[in-house]
Amino acid sequence: MPSIDVVLELSAETCLAHYEGRVGQVMAHSLDGRRVVFPAEALRRVVGRDGVHGTFRLSFTPEGRFLSITRLK
Repeated sequence: MPSIDVVLELSAETCLAHYEGRVGQVMAHSLDGRRVVFPAEALRRVVGRDGVHGTFRLSFTPEGRFLSITRLK
């Protein structure tokens, strides 16, 4: 299963836009410089009162479809 590590620094306001459906996808850069796009719905699993902050591992199917997000730091 392919995975990519990203650093996310999203404010609570930004996360609210994703949660309310005003924004459908999150764009981030991986630790190795690649641009990554994944469904905003994934943030629901990791969002806190102050937003989403930290390093996360995104896992994908071999076909490139998003599977999961896991906090690393």
